[in-house]
Amino acid sequence: MDLGRLTAEFEELYGVEPEGIWAAPGRVNLIGEYTDFNDGFVMPFALPHTVRLAAARRTDGLLRLHSGDNGEGVTEVRVDGLKALSEDGGWWSYLAGVVWALGEAGHTAVHGGADVHLRSAVPTGAGLSSSAALEVALGLALVDLHRLPLDRTGLAKLCQYAENHFVGVPVGIMDQTAAACCEEGHALLLDTRDQSRRQIPFDLPARGLSLLVVDTRVQHALGDGAYAERRAGCEEGARLLGVSHLRDVPYEELDASLARLPDERVRRYVRHVVSDNHRVQQVSALLDAGDVRAVGPLLLEGHASLRDDLRISCPELDLVVETAAHAPGAYGARMTGGGFGGSAIVLADADAVAELTRSIEAAFEAAGHRTPRIFPAVPSAGAQQLA
Repeated sequence: MDLGRLTAEFEELYGVEPEGIWAAPGRVNLIGEYTDFNDGFVMPFALPHTVRLAAARRTDGLLRLHSGDNGEGVTEVRVDGLKALSEDGGWWSYLAGVVWALGEAGHTAVHGGADVHLRSAVPTGAGLSSSAALEVALGLALVDLHRLPLDRTGLAKLCQYAENHFVGVPVGIMDQTAAACCEEGHALLLDTRDQSRRQIPFDLPARGLSLLVVDTRVQHALGDGAYAERRAGCEEGARLLGVSHLRDVPYEELDASLARLPDERVRRYVRHVVSDNHRVQQVSALLDAGDVRAVGPLLLEGHASLRDDLRISCPELDLVVETAAHAPGAYGARMTGGGFGGSAIVLADADAVAELTRSIEAAFEAAGHRTPRIFPAVPSAGAQQLA
């Protein structure tokens, strides 16, 4: 999205120039799914696909929000009238929630309101965290405009709080941290317990590799209860095992721990979380050693766990992984994100991408599915001010 066009659209909408333009990216999670709210480990990286947002402060307490992507008019709400939603308020609720959360945290400067206009290149419903990109883009804009004392970790936590308590989706901290903190050319190893993080070089072209995102175009929605049910099941497993979070169950003691759980559903959830935490550590070690191709089998293991234990896959995601598992030049694949649709990732040789893409598209056509959107995932920068 051209910055000049975004500025011109803002001026046409609101009659004034924006005070700046900010961007925040979508993300791909390489490994570590449903582990963040269990105090575990994750490894996302930012995509080049971003939300770009122009903003200016107001002084009359009015919050005006507009997206150039959906054909809707300007949404107007009063900051002093914001309260946690009882039902889905749509795209604008993620932005209003950030303003609400800043006020709840004592940052009263935001009570004056703001004018906001945005356009997004992050596919919605694709499991690439378009909602966190919205939140972090506006959060960073308000932090910069009001010179608020929030670092990137604090910004991520505040945006998570907004999604949890205003929008009502019980997400963990991974998506907001990825949007706020990722660095170009790196994957982010994040310990969600203490928010410590390490940037791991992830230069695939240098090794003749590519990581494809396959957007199945099956829309997912995390607010429908399935995500919350799995979170509750994980919390029940931790309670029964006498730990605060499943992070505290050693992988070496997994079988013994599972034997103590009477509920088959809870056993499955615990097995996934503990084993996926272990996979994150394995992938980290492989990347540190430069053995990127060996990550492939761990992606396949991770998908099997998400499909069979967590049960959040779908036929389209499974078809991507099955096709990649038998394709020349492909090393592994798995679904990424919250599941029930969305996207899968495939690690492959760069010179195999064209044929692999054709194979996946042909498999979808033969199965009667919509043609997927396939593009390379390029590790990119986190949130930043552009103008």
